[in-house]
Amino acid sequence: MSDTVRENGVIVAIDGPSGAGKSSLTKLLARRLGYIHIDTGAMFRAVALMAKRAGIAADDDAGLAGLCRTLEISFVRDGEACRVLANGEDVSREIRTEEIGLLTSAVSARKPVRAALLTMQRAMGAKGGVILEGRDIGTVVFPDAEVKFFLSASAEERGRRRYLELAARGDSATLEETIAKVIQRDRQDEGREHAPLKQAADALPIDSTSLSIDEVLAVMESAVRERIAKGEKG
Repeated sequence: MSDTVRENGVIVAIDGPSGAGKSSLTKLLARRLGYIHIDTGAMFRAVALMAKRAGIAADDDAGLAGLCRTLEISFVRDGEACRVLANGEDVSREIRTEEIGLLTSAVSARKPVRAALLTMQRAMGAKGGVILEGRDIGTVVFPDAEVKFFLSASAEERGRRRYLELAARGDSATLEETIAKVIQRDRQDEGREHAPLKQAADALPIDSTSLSIDEVLAVMESAVRERIAKGEKG
């Protein structure tokens, strides 16, 4: 890989299991660097939501392929937040339910869905200056990304974080149930046939179990700025 940077900067890939803090850290890092945040997880969630509405089963490849051909996904910044639009409709809240989360894991394993969104994601990020987070960004979507991170934490800690998020929203769930769903999601993501969750060989691993979000952010920002500086010198 060349040491130079792309037209708008570098591509930063952040992978890891559900609940590791990828979304929060990606947003914060994007603000620090002035980069665009492409939320690939939200894109898959949008497909899952629209499939549910259309009555398309998670294993109906033909139905999912047809859905993706007519689905336009975009992101709109709203102050500090970023809204997710599916065919122009704001689905930011609907895609974040536990039901859609589990359905997303099944839908995202289907080849037609991955192929359709892969094309969208590569087009969005080709010129650099972007940060993408998901489960296969550094291995499949952008294997040539200049900076790659693999963010993880124990299942218990990730379940605890998710439980607190749900409780803050007023959703009913027990801590035990939430941890169990995190473990179930891990098994689905790691065992799927197409683009399973795994760490890229050249990714920097970060275990956030006992680290604060500021501590993790500092490590990530330092690594990216170091790579940018190296490219500018080259």
